Amino acid sequence: MTDVPHPFELLAGAARSPVILHVPHSAREIPAAVRAGIVLDEAALGRELDHITDAHTARLAELAAGSAGVAPWRFVNRLSRLVVDPERFPDEREEMRAVGMGAVYTRTTHRDELRPADTDPEPLIERYFRPYARAMTAAVADRLAATGRAVIIDVHSYPTARLPYELHGDGPRPPVCLGTDAFHTPPALLEAALTAFGRRGEVGLDSPFSGTYVPLEFYGKRPEVAALMVEIRRDTYMTEPGGPAGPGLHRLAGALADLVAAVSG
Repeated sequence: MTDVPHPFELLAGAARSPVILHVPHSAREIPAAVRAGIVLDEAALGRELDHITDAHTARLAELAAGSAGVAPWRFVNRLSRLVVDPERFPDEREEMRAVGMGAVYTRTTHRDELRPADTDPEPLIERYFRPYARAMTAAVADRLAATGRAVIIDVHSYPTARLPYELHGDGPRPPVCLGTDAFHTPPALLEAALTAFGRRGEVGLDSPFSGTYVPLEFYGKRPEVAALMVEIRRDTYMTEPGGPAGPGLHRLAGALADLVAAVSG
């Protein structure tokens, strides 16, 4: 685990595409300086990465982008969410802070200690979180300027069995969960997702995870920024936890490509 020269990457799509496939949790890489603040030994850290990483979702987005017709843009986090989680709030508004999993995690998926509870999150937020947020904001602004709209499709996965850190994990766990936002998920986007994934299996809404990711500069302000979270249950495409991808990966990439195509025109 060494320093990473590019902690995130914006991969260009078609100039006329409004779509950004956002892949925030697919990586396992932890810079050495960050690893020094984590109390787990190497074996325990490996197990935690198996559970917390949305494995193969960057590959899923890559496959979908390659077959979508109008290629979407991709914004991919190249560092583990154990460095910082770019989709959390770095302040007291974030309920996941209650279980030690705010922007900088202090607890694991099984609620064991990851970092000391009194760890100052600010250095990691300044080094990793804020640059990521600025870059994602710029990517969305660029799509707005180029096409008049932006469509953020947040690509995630989740475990078949509930993990102890989940605050709202007692509901249904369908093969595909679509997370929505009352302001940023228009009916046409949701319908396109239901069509793309529904023909290939059961789809649920906002359980076990809900909401979408929109940079704060646009959140609740710009309806031209549409957003949807796609959470794929891991047993549908990989061996859990942290194992190899299976044939379901290509099937789901086809569904994601269909969604991208439907909202790109």
